[in-house]
Parts: sequence; C-alpha cells; structure tokens
Amino acid sequence: MPNEHESEPLFTAENYRVQDSFGFLINSLRARMMAVMDRELAPLDITSAQWAVLVQIAETPGCTAAALCRRVLYDTGSMTRMLDRLEEKGLIRRARSEHDRRAAYLHLTDTGQEVHKQLPAYAARVLNAHFEGFSADEVSALKSLLTRMLTNAERLATND
Repeated sequence: MPNEHESEPLFTAENYRVQDSFGFLINSLRARMMAVMDRELAPLDITSAQWAVLVQIAETPGCTAAALCRRVLYDTGSMTRMLDRLEEKGLIRRARSEHDRRAAYLHLTDTGQEVHKQLPAYAARVLNAHFEGFSADEVSALKSLLTRMLTNAERLATND
C-alpha cells in the first residue's frame, strides 16, 4: 500500500527480511530494554512489567483492572496475577465497588506511592543508556516517527 510520501511500496516480498523488519527490531529493543530495566529495578523488588502497571495506577487512581488491561494491552489473566503480586508486595490496594461486587478500584498504597516517586530516575537512567551517542534532535525525530507509526497502527487496528 503506497504511503503519502512514496508512490511505490517501501517493502516488497523480494526485499523483506525478518531480521530487518521493524516489528523484529522493535520487539528486540523492547525485550532488551525491559531486561536492563528489570536489572535496574531489582533494588526496589519490582520488574519492568510491574513498573508499567504501577505507573498506570498512579496516573489513573481508582481505575479498574479491565481499564488497566486496555491501557497496557494485557490479558485479564496476566493482569490478575500481576495485581495479586503487587498487592502481596504492599504496593497497591483493591477497593471493592459498593455498586458492583465484581469491580475493584485500584490505588497505590503509601509504600506504592514511595516506590512510584523513585521510578522516573530509573527510567531516565535506562533511557539515557540506550540513547548514548544520539543527539537531542535524533531522539526527537525518532520519537516523532514512532508516534506516526503508532498512529497508523491504531488506525489499522480499528479498521478490523
């Protein structure tokens, strides 16, 4: 499918190589970044996946597990196990709805809030390490390009 900047497709069956594909590169980068983040977060006794959920709960206090699943693209079974672990660690609490016994609203505990306050420093350290040798303009351009790709991906996903 030609894009607005090109009259011919950028990729064809003849020039496609999985190891050069953006999906492969993005997934590989994500896996490696998460591994580094897991190592960095070890002193806080949380994983990068738990970090992502804590940040979402901090940004939307009182959200439900279902809403959280949609935001972080997790299935309900994985999310339930993740929330159980975070609750066991004393980082979140579930408040049952008075109107719907099946619904629980998620909040950070005081301990969770303290951990959350520390997370930006860890994220900045990991990002800076991955952008070593990049200029600020290059980082900005990459973010812009990836944001455009994500917009296209979201549009394509809603056309299903």
